[in-house]
Amino acid sequence: MSATTTAAPERLEFKTELKQLLDLIIHSLYTKKEIFLRELISNAADAIDKARFESLTNPTLIEGNGDFAIRILPNEQAGTLTISDNGIGMSRAGIVENLGTIARSGTKQFLENLKAANVQQRPELIGQFGVGFYASFMAADRVTVLSRTAGPTSEGVRWESDGQGQFTVEPFEKETRGTDVILHVRDDAKEFLSDWRIREIVKRYSDFIDHPITLHTEEEKDGKKEPKEETLNSRQAIWLRPKSEVKPEEYSAFYKQHTRDFEDPLKTIHLAAEGTTEFRALMFLPAHRGMDWMAGPEKKSGLDLYVRRVLITHECEELSPPWMRFVKGVVDSADLPLNVSRETLQHNPVLTKIKSNLVNRILKTLDEMKTGEYETYLKFYKECGTYLKEGAATDFSNRERLADLLLFESTKTDPGKFTTLADYVGRMASEQKEIFYLIGESRELIGNSPYLEAFKDDGREVLLLTDPIDEYLVSSLHSYKEKWLKAADRGDVAKEDSEQKKAKTEQFKSLLDVLKGKIDEVKEVRLSSRLKESAAVLVADEGAMGAHMERLMQRMGREDMPASKRILELNPDHPAVIGLRQLSEKNPADPRVENFARLLFDQAVIAEGSRVKDPAAMARRINDLIAKEAAI
Repeated sequence: MSATTTAAPERLEFKTELKQLLDLIIHSLYTKKEIFLRELISNAADAIDKARFESLTNPTLIEGNGDFAIRILPNEQAGTLTISDNGIGMSRAGIVENLGTIARSGTKQFLENLKAANVQQRPELIGQFGVGFYASFMAADRVTVLSRTAGPTSEGVRWESDGQGQFTVEPFEKETRGTDVILHVRDDAKEFLSDWRIREIVKRYSDFIDHPITLHTEEEKDGKKEPKEETLNSRQAIWLRPKSEVKPEEYSAFYKQHTRDFEDPLKTIHLAAEGTTEFRALMFLPAHRGMDWMAGPEKKSGLDLYVRRVLITHECEELSPPWMRFVKGVVDSADLPLNVSRETLQHNPVLTKIKSNLVNRILKTLDEMKTGEYETYLKFYKECGTYLKEGAATDFSNRERLADLLLFESTKTDPGKFTTLADYVGRMASEQKEIFYLIGESRELIGNSPYLEAFKDDGREVLLLTDPIDEYLVSSLHSYKEKWLKAADRGDVAKEDSEQKKAKTEQFKSLLDVLKGKIDEVKEVRLSSRLKESAAVLVADEGAMGAHMERLMQRMGREDMPASKRILELNPDHPAVIGLRQLSEKNPADPRVENFARLLFDQAVIAEGSRVKDPAAMARRINDLIAKEAAI
């Protein structure tokens, strides 16, 4: 390899977000420095996988050299560590794009979370967000990258940076395809030049990489130094081995290498399907929700598709429905052709059968966990239950099985305890036809809501939903076991004798007529049969958008959405409402009628979890009331 001098190096600036990331890496990451080697090896493996796949349809890319390998070359005398691959390589445009910016949405949010995380968690975040190359600066004060794309060319590119805000790019003649990453190792990281340290890191993080990872050093024989090459990884496709031969620690090590997670998986599922459709799968349920959601849209799949050990598609969306993206792992099929294209995967009947098998196995495993390992399932559900709710709302073919997996708090569970839809239905009175629910910000906020007073009075259970996705769930699920889901804060949900209701309505008719013209914010003012202790409450029409959903839409930037008018219900048995009626009967024009009615309306707004539009006016009304009472 020799550098050309036809053009001077071009000096470019890192993008703003990348400058911040590099500064954080260089100055704040003190633990687990060794992950830089894991990340560079993983990047090299990805580059080889791409070349291997592309060569299936374009053999000229590999130039007759199909011996893919990742080479590690430590040089203590020069103070450099080189990680080299003969993968797909990068062009000048590719190297500027890949190493000069973080080309993904949500970068600012990622940086904020990275800064907020404690030092122990930061290396894990770096790996999970796919920006592992920059971890090189944890161990190096300068990094040089030499790369050449696969194919009949010798034109390459040289990239170099000290991580301080700029990088240089220049042409470079390179004899072979692939990428060499040369780390000029800092004095406080010289341990990574030693053979034993490199062996330890590769064994811990990269033992299951499919391509050979070789260490190139020198050994002395007969007074002469001779080159030595040593393969460091076992290269065992663990998913092809019989389950009986794989130890738990091997599963754990593969999971950590595959996902770049630092924790053990919560559950391991090893499948060997035979018959009309043959495939092997190794899937994992994580102990915690992945953190890629913090840096933009989540991936739609966590499963990689292999065909006879050749990686065809990373994070293959055709292997699992979107709700199952929390499942990580690999699937290897012997029934698919090696030259299958990504475009035809979605129409492949073999893949459809595999997907059905995988979904069934995941649902079966989760059901077994819920039944036999409830505490483990609860730990999983608190992290990933949102995905199951998404599935219950979107996956019609598996809706009932997913609904059976859902857990909810209710008016008959202690705080922090859960029930299921099946248990709810089992406790229902024979005459009850609906499953009632109430959605709000927190258990504390909605547990004592006025909307629950009638239900508590007659012993009917109400599910307390506090997950943002619950609005979407109930609007899509509609029913369970032929029982309709019904909101406790919409429509008429209370039981009351019709004659008694008619008599009360007649008694309060004059007050209701007066108030209809004084509170423009509401659609209607009527008597309530759901209130037992509170004076007033706001309810939505059956099928209308509730207050909680309106608040969610506003937080999502939909301030332009007009607020729907709700119904103000008054408790005819409450002293405040009775007093208001008496005051109105004496003099409907008395300004106190409107002021007191406004106070009841403001109370109802607060009770539903919304904000009063004019807090100052509410405060004046309260102060006037206090002043008059105190003067008596």
